[in-house]
Order: sequence, then C-alpha cells, then structure tokens
Amino acid sequence: MNRSDLEVTPVAALAFAVFAASTSAILVRWSTAPSSIAAFYRVLFTTTLVAPIALLSYREEFGRLSWTDLGFAIVAGVALAVHFAAWFESLNHTSVAASVTLVQTQPIFVALGAALVLGERVNRETVVGIAIAIVGAAAMSFGDAGEAPISDTTLYGNSLALLGAITVAGYVLAGRSIRQRVSLFPYVTVVYTACALTLGLLVGAQGHAYLAYPPREWLLFLGMAIGPGILGHTIVNWVLKHLESVVVSVGWLGEPVGATLLALVLLAEVPDAITIAGGAIVLAGIYVTTIERERRRGPEDAPATDD
Repeated sequence: MNRSDLEVTPVAALAFAVFAASTSAILVRWSTAPSSIAAFYRVLFTTTLVAPIALLSYREEFGRLSWTDLGFAIVAGVALAVHFAAWFESLNHTSVAASVTLVQTQPIFVALGAALVLGERVNRETVVGIAIAIVGAAAMSFGDAGEAPISDTTLYGNSLALLGAITVAGYVLAGRSIRQRVSLFPYVTVVYTACALTLGLLVGAQGHAYLAYPPREWLLFLGMAIGPGILGHTIVNWVLKHLESVVVSVGWLGEPVGATLLALVLLAEVPDAITIAGGAIVLAGIYVTTIERERRRGPEDAPATDD
C-alpha cells in the first residue's frame, strides 16, 4: 500500500466525523449526571487528549498566534460551550430526533454568516441543497412530535436546541476563518480550553458537585470525549480548512439521521414514517450540496494529509 492509498478526502473525513458525532445524543441519554456536568467533562477530557500534542509539537505556533485569532478562538470556545449546555439540556425535555434535528438547523445561520462575514459565495444549487435538507429536518421533527402532544416542556427543549443551532453556527464560522491561518491542534486546544472553562463556571453556578459520580458516568464522559469529541468535532475542525463552512454545516445534518438510527437500536425509540421520510430528504439535501461542491472542485480540494 503506498502513501496515496492512505490519503483521506475532506468529504470522506466529514462523513466519518458526522457518524462519530451521531453517538453524542445516545451517550447523553445514557448518562444520569446533570447535563452541564456531562458537557463539562466531555470537553475537559477532549482538551486533555489534544493539549499534550499541541504543546509538544506546536509550541512555536502558539507564540505566533495573533491577538485577533486568539480572541476569536476564545469566542468560538464560549459559543461551543453555550451550544453544548443548551443542547444537552434540551435532551432532557424533548426526544432525540427533535433535539438533534432542531440543533442542526444551523446551516441557515452558517449560510447567512458565511455570505456576510466570510464572503463565501452561496450559489443557487447550494441553497437548493440546504432547503431540501432543512425540509427533511423539519419533517423529522414534526414526525417525532406527532407521537405525543406538544407541551411546555417540549417547547422548552426545542427552544434550547434552536439556541444550540445558533451558537454552533458561530463556532463553525469562526473555525472556517481561523483554520486558514492556524494549525488544527493549537486552534482546538484554545477553543476546547475556553469551552471547558465556561462550562466549569456554569457547573459551579448551578451548584452541581464536580466529582460525586459513579464509574459508569466517568466512562460515559470519556466516551463522549473520544467519540463525538475527538473523532467528531476535532475532525470537523480539520475539515474546515478544506471545505466551505456551508458544505460542512449541511453535511452535519446527517447527524440526526445517524442519531435516530442509533436511538432505534440502543434506546428503542422507534421513528414513525414521517421521521423516516424526513431522514431520507435530509440525505438528499446533503447529496445535492456535496455534488454541487464536487462539480466546482479545484486543485486545492484534492485528498489532504496536512493538519
């Protein structure tokens, strides 16, 4: 096997990362710890895993970070903390399908921000792909809601998931901008550290105990760090150097499909016909967006091995 056989395309890496991220909702549902505790330890353990690599291999690059990039990376970390806190808590008030679907409406906010802030052109085909995927996401949510009456608790959970969508859009846009200049490990170390500190303060403000949890919970926290954290978010941050933010955000819409399938197998949450149809529409929207991106593909989009 030669080296070219080991090269990974950004699109393939994104697909793998989305699959890894799909495990997050399941792990959160299995945990009995407060949602802010689960979010805090997920990010803290992820930071612990990536920081040694960054400090040993990229020490000089840390010294070259501009104050602007450092500041925006910290803001991205705070936005990610709000995303985790809102989304994890939403899972206590609404179903996996509704929560994961609503939080993935973020392509709308990413597309707007990419056009206004980053100057990324969003063409007609990409807009069509986003629209198709969002329609599918809405269908999944409506199908899920149809199994039980909408209550104040459900609306609260859905609102938290929507807040998670807005804040993760800010995180994606910041990553797309900074990753053009900053290597993966220095960037994610700053982001994850800021995120962990913010969540740690939230845990203290809520009065939760930091350590009084059984071994099963610590294993779940570690699983959240390795699966959705390292194999999910960290790979997505690598992808953001190579793919437009809109393409990444639409690809992320595959997460509710994966999470719904995992919820069927592991949580016995059976999706109805509308939810299944919505998932198929989501995948169609991702396909349209990806095909359009591949059609416009340039030399810079070749399989990549750098960070």
